[in-house]
Amino acid sequence: MTAHFESVHNAALYPDAFDVAPPTQAFERDVWPRKAGVFIRNAAAESTPMPELGYGQFGLVPPWVKSASDAKLRSTKLINARSETVTTSNNFRDAWLNGQRCIVPVMAFFEDDWRSGKAVPTRIARVDGKPMGVAGLWERWEKEGVEIVSFTLLTVNANSHALLHRYQQNGNEKRMPAILGEGAYAAWLSARPEKAREFMRAYPANLLTANPVEKK
Repeated sequence: MTAHFESVHNAALYPDAFDVAPPTQAFERDVWPRKAGVFIRNAAAESTPMPELGYGQFGLVPPWVKSASDAKLRSTKLINARSETVTTSNNFRDAWLNGQRCIVPVMAFFEDDWRSGKAVPTRIARVDGKPMGVAGLWERWEKEGVEIVSFTLLTVNANSHALLHRYQQNGNEKRMPAILGEGAYAAWLSARPEKAREFMRAYPANLLTANPVEKK
């Protein structure tokens, strides 16, 4: 499970990397569950698909949640959505079928290395240092005057991944974020639900690098 990622805080990177205007609102650099982050979605008001930045919390709040207090509890457990079961999950099905797909801009994500017997936080980024676009889903929850916009990261199996199989606890299925190819961003956002699954692939290991996080 990816519970921590580093957002893209350099505003100048957004137009070139993601074809959107730079952020205008504050958000976290290190994003943990229920912290503020940014994501890219298609603008609903546009007749022609046009990417725009959205702002919300990391950890999806499904539309069926009854109260803000319940949303607070559930969202911390819904930071990742398994791509294999997204169409059958009560938590994520509506967002998937309604085309509420998004791209989460990240500089890196973090996983624990347990090979020493202790959890060693490890930063995983692109070898070339460029931003990554992770496939995600977003949702808007509203009740009794309270609105929560939220998002989750889609994940794929990483048991056979040359790099990611080393991380997370032994005995559990290894997962990794569904990192999109740079040329696939527009297609991912506008794909029909039945075609969107084709984007759920493991990112090539040779394009990623992993480094233990130095303790201060």
